[in-house]
Amino acid sequence: MSEFKQTFNSSLGKKLIMALTGLFLCTFLIVHLGGNLLLFSNDDGFGFNVYANFLTHFPPIEVIAYLLYLSILVHALYALILTIKNRKARPVRYAEVNKSTATWSSKNMGLLGSILFLFLVIHMGDFWFNYKFSDKLGFKEYKTDLATGETKSGIYQASPGFEKSVSVENNVEIVRVKDLHARVASSFSNLIYVIFYVIAMFAVSFHLLHGFQSAFRTLGWVHRKYTPIVSAIGTWLFAVIIPLGFAAMPVVYYIQSLK
Repeated sequence: MSEFKQTFNSSLGKKLIMALTGLFLCTFLIVHLGGNLLLFSNDDGFGFNVYANFLTHFPPIEVIAYLLYLSILVHALYALILTIKNRKARPVRYAEVNKSTATWSSKNMGLLGSILFLFLVIHMGDFWFNYKFSDKLGFKEYKTDLATGETKSGIYQASPGFEKSVSVENNVEIVRVKDLHARVASSFSNLIYVIFYVIAMFAVSFHLLHGFQSAFRTLGWVHRKYTPIVSAIGTWLFAVIIPLGFAAMPVVYYIQSLK
């Protein structure tokens, strides 16, 4: 076996892979939140629907998306392998209570990761799978007067195989696109789904509170000057701002559904 294989089959190698895939997923969260904030636009889903179409039809983005899916699977698989290996190495629990200074999130990464994996399966099945492979979603037509900037929307009856069209007629831009926004609004009108979504975002928060900083330590990127910066980013951006941003979406849509 080569040194390369030996390295990545070792516990340290698996932790390195988890660190790299984890940081890649952190980058994705920033981009994904930025796009999903379009849900708060008062445009009847215009910006979000165009964004969703772009993500699923622009080849470079599609390649990155499949790398993302692979990273999720690898990250989850290696986490499971390391957890099982650690438990086998210490099959008997200590008689005394563990008085280490480890945080709750670091002690429960397995639980947090399991919640997140379940959430991803449900989330992707509800949105990504239905968008790519199901005919359950309808289509929306947006007509924008290029002189005034006013946009009007309506339902569009698309023929089989239709995905998106953009045209200009009489100084009016006409955009016809699959209506993922309606699916989002429908899902977020379900209280059980909203509660589960918020719980999952709490899991994201605690998972990243430990995971983001741990990834840098695993990679050996530790420095007296920069470690506090990494800690602040991990705490405020990934453990507070990003989870709150995602959690706000289902809550706001559910409240709107009650009106």
